[in-house]
Amino acid sequence: MLKWVNLQIALAHLVHRQRQTLVSVLGVALGVGFFIATSAMMQGSEQDLTNRLVDSQPHVTIKDEFRVPSVQPLFTVFEGGAVELKGVKPRERLRGIKSYKAKVDEIEQQPGFVASPVLTGQAIVRFGGKDRSVSILGVDPDKEVLLTTIEDDMIEGSLGALKTVSDGIVIGTGLSRRLQLQIGDLASVVSPTGHVMHMKIAGIFRAGNILLDEGQAYVLLKDAQVLMGKPNIADQIRVRLPDPDAAPVIAIAYETRWAYRSESWQEVNEDFLSLFVVRNAILYSIVSAIMVVASFGIFNIISTVVMEKRRDIAILMSMGFRAGDIRQIFLLQGIALGLIGMVLGWAVGYMLVEALGSLRFELEGFYEDSKLPLDRGFYQYLIGAVFALSSSIVAAWIPAYRAAQVRPVEIIRGAA
Repeated sequence: MLKWVNLQIALAHLVHRQRQTLVSVLGVALGVGFFIATSAMMQGSEQDLTNRLVDSQPHVTIKDEFRVPSVQPLFTVFEGGAVELKGVKPRERLRGIKSYKAKVDEIEQQPGFVASPVLTGQAIVRFGGKDRSVSILGVDPDKEVLLTTIEDDMIEGSLGALKTVSDGIVIGTGLSRRLQLQIGDLASVVSPTGHVMHMKIAGIFRAGNILLDEGQAYVLLKDAQVLMGKPNIADQIRVRLPDPDAAPVIAIAYETRWAYRSESWQEVNEDFLSLFVVRNAILYSIVSAIMVVASFGIFNIISTVVMEKRRDIAILMSMGFRAGDIRQIFLLQGIALGLIGMVLGWAVGYMLVEALGSLRFELEGFYEDSKLPLDRGFYQYLIGAVFALSSSIVAAWIPAYRAAQVRPVEIIRGAA
């Protein structure tokens, strides 16, 4: 039980040693403040990147392939036979998702779901004696603007212009610069089958990714089917969900129902998202090291007080103070240092976050906002408080325990 006299003695010790107390408090405050600022930057960038990933791509993509390749009937019938055949050519099949229109209609029957068929393929874009290989996406413009942020990335024209421009194509800024293509120019697009279409530039986008800006182009789905020689075929169904976090469950359900490989945005970006775990581990390791250094200041000041006040401790114990009271006095000193440092650290962290938020950068591409993405939530302040109080209590516990082991008889006799 907390005793008022114990608290008075603890505060008197801290006030008497003002310089050491100030140094210890500043160590805790700076540790908490820098943790809040660093965490705000890292958590903010993580949330911003995740939001950009979620907004810039479909939540679920159904592809015209299978996660586990089909087994040849020969190996099924004669499994484990005495004769082994090698080099068996897989059975050829027509690529594409069967009855993709019916599947799209079924998906969109669920409230908030948006689905669109897509046909992808490679092609060569020729203009002015120059050639560039690009990935062609045959899309429905009305659905594509709901599935991705392509419309926000347009700097000239629009994706919807594909519906009004005959044989239109939308390209990236990288391809536009390399081939010197402008809005309204006619470029020759050659498919792997040798089919050639003269397509008019209907729009130019900038995604901030050089691979997309130089190597991706959008056309109408029907134009892609003609260009690739695949009438009435789509090799992907892209789906946007009302809840992006439900994508893994929905993808498994689609793959179980139709057997086609279904990938959630989390699966597609699995390696990228795993970097956040590493970043957070580094962050908390650094903060832990800072708080350990700060806790040494608390440990030193309380240890010094214990060494200097051994006779006073003996007198208190001879007056009726118990070992638990002595331990409580020095623990209260550590808690007081942690609390004061925590509050000051909150103030330091808040000022640092606001200072970082006022910075502006001249950036192009992915971060056009020119501001640092910061997370101003209370979560960082709570974690900082836990670090401050836990390190302060641990640092104060050892000298407090030693103080409680003092034997008043031996100390008083030795002094006499």
